[in-house]
Amino acid sequence: MDRHRKTRTAQVKTSSRVREGLPFPLGATWDGLGVNFALFSAHATKVELCLFDKAGRTELERIELPEYTDEIWHGYLPDAHPGLVYGYRVHGPYAPDAGHRFNPNKLLIDPYAKQLVGELRWSESLFGYTVGHPDADFSFDERDSAPYVPKSKVIDPAFTWGRDRPMQIPWDYTILYETHLRGFTMRHPAVPPALRGTCAGLMNAEVLDYLLQLGVSAIELLPVHAFVQDQHLLEKGMTNYWGYNTIGFFAPHPRYLASGKVQEFKEMVAHLHHAGLEVILDVVYNHTAEGNELGPTLSMRGIDNATYYRLIPGDRRYYINDSGTGNTLDLSHPCVLQMVTDSLRYWATEMHVDGFRFDLATILGRRPEGFDERHSFLVACRQDPVLRQTKLIAEPWDCGPGGYRVGGFPPGWAEWNDRFRDTVRAFWKGDENQLADIARRLTASGDLYNQRGRRPFASVNFVTAHDGFTLNDLVSYNDKHNEANDENNQDGTDNNLSWNHGVEGPADDPQIRELRIRQMRNFLATLLLSQGTPMLVAGDEFARTQHGNNNAYCQDSEIGWVDWRLDEDARALQEFVRHLIRLRLRFPMLRRGRFLVGAFNEELGIKDVTWLNPSGTEMTIEQWEEEHNRCLGMLLDGRAQPTGIRRAGSDATLLLVVNAHYDLVNFHLPEVAQGRRWRRLIDTHKPTAAEERFAFGTEYGVTGRSLLLFELLRNNKRST
Repeated sequence: MDRHRKTRTAQVKTSSRVREGLPFPLGATWDGLGVNFALFSAHATKVELCLFDKAGRTELERIELPEYTDEIWHGYLPDAHPGLVYGYRVHGPYAPDAGHRFNPNKLLIDPYAKQLVGELRWSESLFGYTVGHPDADFSFDERDSAPYVPKSKVIDPAFTWGRDRPMQIPWDYTILYETHLRGFTMRHPAVPPALRGTCAGLMNAEVLDYLLQLGVSAIELLPVHAFVQDQHLLEKGMTNYWGYNTIGFFAPHPRYLASGKVQEFKEMVAHLHHAGLEVILDVVYNHTAEGNELGPTLSMRGIDNATYYRLIPGDRRYYINDSGTGNTLDLSHPCVLQMVTDSLRYWATEMHVDGFRFDLATILGRRPEGFDERHSFLVACRQDPVLRQTKLIAEPWDCGPGGYRVGGFPPGWAEWNDRFRDTVRAFWKGDENQLADIARRLTASGDLYNQRGRRPFASVNFVTAHDGFTLNDLVSYNDKHNEANDENNQDGTDNNLSWNHGVEGPADDPQIRELRIRQMRNFLATLLLSQGTPMLVAGDEFARTQHGNNNAYCQDSEIGWVDWRLDEDARALQEFVRHLIRLRLRFPMLRRGRFLVGAFNEELGIKDVTWLNPSGTEMTIEQWEEEHNRCLGMLLDGRAQPTGIRRAGSDATLLLVVNAHYDLVNFHLPEVAQGRRWRRLIDTHKPTAAEERFAFGTEYGVTGRSLLLFELLRNNKRST
């Protein structure tokens, strides 16, 4: 039923100076003379532009947008300038059962706002209905929400980029470094306290030098779009630290700007680019912070709820909840799709961002009948001249039916590969029947991605991520310890595939400590020496811990922050990671652009990869199927055809040996054509040992739970 109500008349003046303006571009756009305002709403009956003082506290003026063109409300203020603070009040039917939730008493954030002023302060007036009313969301609340809502701000987009251009680092040179913009510098001693946790802090010279010396190629930031703090977390003294609760797809989160200016984000990108680092943003376009039917009215719900969100067919009061957070954006609508793609283009062109990691990306390709790679969003990304040149990384799962789509995204996309994570964890934990799977993961999971011309880079390999145990905790805890989250340890996954090696948490036993550190080296070496795109999590390179918390989403504290106080073991692990990255970049065989399939090339007389048993001979079917086998050799022949052109390669030949057995295994180093001996580059059991040469046929004692890498020294040629 229609519950449209009249709004109370605010004691603010109205203006007749507004001009017609244009329906494009959407948002508030300064043209040097004035500001054009354009807002999409298919079902509104009137839109009022509300102007505020610079602090966003006092509403000064209310202006009705005079024109409505192709479902766009628009107007032009000839005397407006950057710095103008504004919001919208949108009139229309309040009929939740029909999907409409217009309430002009609620001040609304412009979905295209480039900057927000102030932070959300929770109040019952934020809700379109009267909280506690017997009719629940069928009731209508007439209180003004303006004092509690962040305001939108007109910006001057001008910025001197100099020679800065998109980095476009090739995928085979890409090493992702996932971190939290705030948490990365909150405890960094070189960052001034006033700048910690901000864009200015991240562009600190010592921070940039650290990333440069580590050797990663791209920093992947957890959400930086403006987001909302959950009320229940604030009441417990915590916050939504990770930021997966977006309310503004074009605005940086205000707290991340030490200067209060959007230009600070651009300066950060410019500094990261100057250091040779790409910038990848973790973006959340699957839902917004407005929640379900009982959530607040902050922006899109009050602008045009029935258009922006996917609603239950036949009962449009309720939201489809494939995101698990209360609502789901409806990217099947062309104007919602436009908003998302406009946002991506904005960050790529105006902010010079190099790529995006899409949270719950399966939702972005959902139709009512399920995931469809020909969904308009995925098609738009593939054909868009700007977006198709950026790095596009999918988190290929969501909470809806059929939502797990690892390997199911179309060409051009890379994907977080949780099969790599789970197999590598299970293998080094010593689980049975892992040999065949570890071989697949070492070779970029061709069983998932070697189709339709996709390349090995499509497999974004990771052992840990922001969501879950850190690497240190993975080898120190059998169970999660999320008590600090105040949810009775019920949050976070129980399927960690972790092993504490005999003691839960910190251990004084030197043997346990040594084994844990070796296992961390095993994980890191497996990650950085596998085919595909590796992703390292900030702090794992020096054994950062969250004390067993595997869901630090609400821990804007020392639990969630990176601790830069490093002991001797941490510094040694850090140097080991630097060494691994140098080796990955040094040897093209570790980052090939073609899948290694193990097929014999009759023309060249070689295999690109040969799987060896401890006797140094090729694995048999029976050995693959033997559930207790935990030792395997991977021979990468540098003479293998590197591209589609039929010619032999000239890369170094490498031998990788993994032994997840608890005991020593004698491995016979194989004889290889055109070679004369092997040079050991890595042994995770003795990581600081000098490089050493070994003759063919040498019986090398591979320590239990260790990994080795050898380089073939060729006849009459100097080694790479």
